[in-house]
Amino acid sequence: MSSIDKHAVKQFLLALQDSICLELERADGAAVFVEDAWQRAPEEKLQGGGRSRVMTNGAVFEQGGVNFSHVKGDAMPVSATAHRPELAGRRFETMGVSLVMHPHNPYIPTSHANVRFFIAEKEGQAPIWWFGGGFDLTPFYPFEEDCQAWHDTAKKICAPFGEDVYENHKEWCDQYFYLPHRDETRGVGGLFFDDLNQWGFDKSFDYMKSVGAGFTKAYLPIVERRKVQEYGERERQFQLYRRGRYVEFNLVFDRGTLFGLQSGGRTESILMSMPPLARWEYGYQPEPNSPEAQLYTHYLKPRVW
Repeated sequence: MSSIDKHAVKQFLLALQDSICLELERADGAAVFVEDAWQRAPEEKLQGGGRSRVMTNGAVFEQGGVNFSHVKGDAMPVSATAHRPELAGRRFETMGVSLVMHPHNPYIPTSHANVRFFIAEKEGQAPIWWFGGGFDLTPFYPFEEDCQAWHDTAKKICAPFGEDVYENHKEWCDQYFYLPHRDETRGVGGLFFDDLNQWGFDKSFDYMKSVGAGFTKAYLPIVERRKVQEYGERERQFQLYRRGRYVEFNLVFDRGTLFGLQSGGRTESILMSMPPLARWEYGYQPEPNSPEAQLYTHYLKPRVW
């Protein structure tokens, strides 16, 4: 049985944040990420710190963030013990990289990724640990070839780890990024996994590393293809309306957001995923057979890619 190496995980995550930020800055061509390094005060409920990096008003990206955090606590929040009751009474440690990018151009999808490691310990008992993460794509005006390429990259990432990994984690993504009150998925999915420890530490860590490193390989070719696409006010208003769905999911259903807020996490970093602008419209219905309607009829239900 391989030993748990928290230091190796942290070093990988710090390097991943650096590399993703560099690649996104190159894709934008104008803006850079501004870092806000933070550390919890000794009297606070959580200990630890992180590096929040935010890009605003770029040539391509209206706003986006790539965060690293490493925090520790003596008691699990309610959302975590409800999901995993065996964690009650354990001190915990969690570290991860999480990112969301909101482009200007409505033809470039919003995208999210995160990879994380969690360990809960108690004197005299074996530690409970796991890896989690994934990435997903939220287009407003989808292109079939973009969605297919996104999933093809996901398949390549998963292939070395087992024949059924892509199908399982793709299905998990479809189920997780789902808004039941709207009866629609947040976007066209990707990969999602959690509680991953059954492969042992080394293989589970390798998979997390592959998913983290694979995000830019999946996303940046789409950005390059669509950033020159012309758009007008109609497309912009639809983008803002659909960003509202992103807000709804993150504030109501996202497990990471709930964990962070309930455990006393750093609010600015947790809510970094929110778009800079969004709108809601009562009773909106797209025009039949319009590009906006096609999003609903062809892309917001799970499908095989």
